[in-house]
Amino acid sequence: MSIIKPFKGVRPRVDLVREIAALPYDVYSSQEARIVVKDNPISFLKIDRAETFFPEGIDAYSSTVYEKARDTMYKMIEEKKLIQDDKVCLYIYKLTMNGRTQTGIVACTSIDEYINNTIKKHELTRAEKEADRINHVDYCDANTGPIFLTYKAQKSIDLLVNNWTDHHKEEVDFVADDGIRHTIWVISDSEIIQKLQQEFKVVDSLYIADGHHRAASAVKVGLKRREANPNDDGTGEFNYFLSVIFPDEQLKIMDYNRVVQDLGGLTSEAFIEEVVKNFNILETSKKPIRPTKKGTFGMYLEDKWYLLEAKEGTYNLKDPVLSLDVSILQLNLLSPILGIGDPRTDNRIDFVGGIRGLGELERRVNEDMTVAFALVPTSIEELMNIADADELMPPKSTWFEPKLRSGLFIHLLK
Repeated sequence: MSIIKPFKGVRPRVDLVREIAALPYDVYSSQEARIVVKDNPISFLKIDRAETFFPEGIDAYSSTVYEKARDTMYKMIEEKKLIQDDKVCLYIYKLTMNGRTQTGIVACTSIDEYINNTIKKHELTRAEKEADRINHVDYCDANTGPIFLTYKAQKSIDLLVNNWTDHHKEEVDFVADDGIRHTIWVISDSEIIQKLQQEFKVVDSLYIADGHHRAASAVKVGLKRREANPNDDGTGEFNYFLSVIFPDEQLKIMDYNRVVQDLGGLTSEAFIEEVVKNFNILETSKKPIRPTKKGTFGMYLEDKWYLLEAKEGTYNLKDPVLSLDVSILQLNLLSPILGIGDPRTDNRIDFVGGIRGLGELERRVNEDMTVAFALVPTSIEELMNIADADELMPPKSTWFEPKLRSGLFIHLLK
C-alpha cells in the first residue's frame, strides 16, 4: 500500500514561474550557482543555495546561510512571488525532452512508509549531505525540493491522469533554457483526488529514483518534529514529504560514465596488458565508441577508443548488484588495476553524466584526466530489483534526465 496526500502547494506566480524554477541545488557548484543567481535574481537557487548572497569563502553550512534561505523564501511569499493554494490539491507535472514525455503526480508521501521500506531505496547517503538538507528543511520549515519517485506502472492510474490532462487546461507551461518543457495541471477536485489515493493503495511500493539525501533529510526532520509535538495525531504536515511520482515505463536512465586521473603508475602498454586479462578488445577507433550491449564498455586512452567486453567468469548475472555494468567495471578494472578502492572517496576518479555526451569524456582526458570509460545505462528494472532485494547500488550508477525543477512546488511543514 502506498499513501499519497494532497497538500496546499506554495508555487510561483504564473508570470514568474519560468524565472523562479531552477535545476536541483546539487547540480551546481557554488561558483556556478553564483553565476545563475547573478544573472537571474529571482532564481530559486537563491533559496536552495543561499550562500550566493554572501562573499565567496563563507561557510555554506553555517546557520547564517540557512537563515538567509528561510528569510528569502518567506519574503517571496509575502511579496506574492510565491503563492500558497487555498485548498489541498494534487498536481500533475509533465516534462518533455526531445519529444519524449514523462508525467508524474506531485503529492506528499509518508515518512512512515520510508521507514518501513514501502518507499524503497537503492543508495547509501552521506552524513554531511544529509546534515545540509536537514538544516535547510528545518530552518525553512518546508520541503523545497521534491523527491523523484517511481512505481510499477498501473493502467488505472494512467487513465485517471490522462483523463484529467485531456479535459483540463494546464496552469503552467514553459520551456526552460535547456529546452525542456514543463507543464503543470492542478487537481483540486476532491473526488478525483480520492480516486487517485485509492488507486495508489494497491501500489505495493514506491522507489526512490533520485533524491536519497533529500528523502532521508525530510524523514529525519519529520521525526524530530514528532518528538517536539508528542500530541500530534499523525496528520501534521511534517509526517509527509514532497514527492513527484512517475510510472516506471516512462522514465529514462542515461549512462553515468567514469574518468580517472592516472593509470596508477602503469605505462599505457602495461595498463592494456592488465585490461585484457579480464576484457576482450572487440574494436578500436579514433571516433567515439558507445557501448550498446550489457557487459561492454567504451574506453578512451591516448586519442584512441576501445570497445571492451567483459570475459565470461568475471561477473555474476544472478546477483542484482554484481551483474551491474558499474560493478563489473569497478571489480575487474577500476579497483584491481587502477587502485580505485572506494569511488565515493577517491579523488582520482570523477563521474560524467551521459547528458554531456562522449565528447565530454574526450575533453576531460585531453585536459585533466588520463582514461575514460563509457557505460551502458543501468535499467529501471535493475534499479527496482536491487531495491526489492534490500541491496544497494554502487555510487553513481544512474543519471536521470530530464531533471525535476525546484521551486515549482513547496510543501510547508506547518
